[in-house]
Amino acid sequence: MTKRHYRFIELFYIVTGSFLTAAGIALFATPAKIASGGVSGIATILYHTLGFDTGLVILVLSVPLFVLGVVIFGKEFGIKSLSGTVLLSLFTSLLNQIFGYGGVLDYTNVLSVLLSAIFGGVIMGIGCGLVLKSGANTGGTDIVAQILARFTPLSLGSSLFLVDTVIIVASGFFFGLESALYATITLYIMGAVIDKVVLSFGTRSAKTVFIISEKREIIQKAILEQLGHGGTILSGSGMFTGSDRPVIMTVVMNHKLAQLTNIVHKTDNRAFMVVQEAYQVLGEGFTPIEEAAWAGLSDVTQQQDKN
Repeated sequence: MTKRHYRFIELFYIVTGSFLTAAGIALFATPAKIASGGVSGIATILYHTLGFDTGLVILVLSVPLFVLGVVIFGKEFGIKSLSGTVLLSLFTSLLNQIFGYGGVLDYTNVLSVLLSAIFGGVIMGIGCGLVLKSGANTGGTDIVAQILARFTPLSLGSSLFLVDTVIIVASGFFFGLESALYATITLYIMGAVIDKVVLSFGTRSAKTVFIISEKREIIQKAILEQLGHGGTILSGSGMFTGSDRPVIMTVVMNHKLAQLTNIVHKTDNRAFMVVQEAYQVLGEGFTPIEEAAWAGLSDVTQQQDKN
């Protein structure tokens, strides 16, 4: 595949993904008062409380956050992420103008809220997954989570969970407990769909990645700063040359693999990557080791009880 084809596919993912995400927000989430985290959740709350256009709020909140991300993480933080943010804002406002702010379902029927939670989550999950597959993101509170992970003991996953939880709790305050519960359903569905879209093969939630590159230092810095992940440098040597070839080993969640691949491709298109299923990942940023240990102990106890 040529670089031109690669760029075209990348652009297709960003544009299509931004449009689908906007459709989920404008046609399902906002009309149903479902604020499932992120800047779009804040935009939904502000629309129903103050009447602000959701697309405009997404832009107004996301661009300063993007600038803050560039200041903290450097200019390589990604112009594509800004593109995703701007497109999401424009598409959301456009769909609001075409369909109005009432969505496509009849909300006098209480079942419509549940349908919005489900189908809105699916559509937004597909959209966000396509954007992430391009190596970009739609910015917003993801940047806040990255900053929290950078300057606090919290992992990136914990930071994302914390930010989304605050927004969902706020939605419960403004719209009621039922709305917050629907938002939780949407958030869960989005996460599951994003994993399926970003990585259409495999059944695990994380991947072990080995990277061999002449530009190892640049890649490992990007893994630390852009992905918020760590890793290990393994000793190695080339079979033909006999020279030292250090190997980066890192574990990333499925939805981060496309971004990592994009980083490696841009840094060194002659790099060598090996991607493997991670059956279980224990430690910071993933499942706590003590939690898995207690689960294993419980399984053993149950088996002893049966015997």
